[in-house]
Amino acid sequence: MRVELTASEIRVAVKAALAEDIGGGDVTTLATVPKSLAFVTVLRAREPLVVAGLDFARAAFSQLSWSVKIENLVHDGTHVARGENLLRISGSARAILSAERVALNFVQHLSGIATLTAQFVAAVKGTRAQILDTRKTTPGWRRFEKYAVACGGGKNHRIGLFDMVLIKDNHLAALRNEKPNAVAAAIQQARKKYPKLKIEVEADTLEQVAQAADAGADIILLDNMSVEQMRSAVKIAKGRAKTEASGGVNLDTVRAIAGSGVDFISVGALTHSARAVDIGLDFEE
Repeated sequence: MRVELTASEIRVAVKAALAEDIGGGDVTTLATVPKSLAFVTVLRAREPLVVAGLDFARAAFSQLSWSVKIENLVHDGTHVARGENLLRISGSARAILSAERVALNFVQHLSGIATLTAQFVAAVKGTRAQILDTRKTTPGWRRFEKYAVACGGGKNHRIGLFDMVLIKDNHLAALRNEKPNAVAAAIQQARKKYPKLKIEVEADTLEQVAQAADAGADIILLDNMSVEQMRSAVKIAKGRAKTEASGGVNLDTVRAIAGSGVDFISVGALTHSARAVDIGLDFEE
């Protein structure tokens, strides 16, 4: 699956952000910038990055003035060099200055996620592993952040608790007395209740990997396993279930993890720890 954002959800998010920032009025701009003044500016990358979120910037500028003209110079998902221009914005100086911070907040944060994701994707290039995001997202921004992951070349995992069954250790603890084992019982119950949804099971041990594969899990999450354990798990699940590595994943370890043969590697850091990249709004002579 891949998150695709709608114009409506972008517009609503930007409207709320502008209201939060401007409140009763941008007093500095209203006091110092003539109403009739117009100029041309560009959103410019101040470091190499992967672009995401340009439609949020467009919405921010256009919501404050219908006469502002915006030209896309690149598109989301583009790798750009330091100094490359992303958008050209011309028109009301007041509108551009008042929307500047909201536009930059969206684009800097989302491009930061896309840029970090692209680094992980590059690190596993040539292996079978695909980089997945997680639910470790900013409240209210999940779809936006997962969209940014896709812009960086990553894959979207489940959107929330509703679109995929993921049986974790605490679920299994609640079924520890079930027969033949908690893993099999959980999969059986989930399959009966939601027959159309994929079922993933978190496994802490190779025994649980075998139980999940035997019970018909679609995906087995290998939680905090060593690379050697992952290799064994992949052999156990081969031809029966996909495997996903989770825990202890960073840019230093991800290549070795991918070498174990897993199908997916989930990385919470893509969304909870990505640094906002440096993008500025500059006047164009």
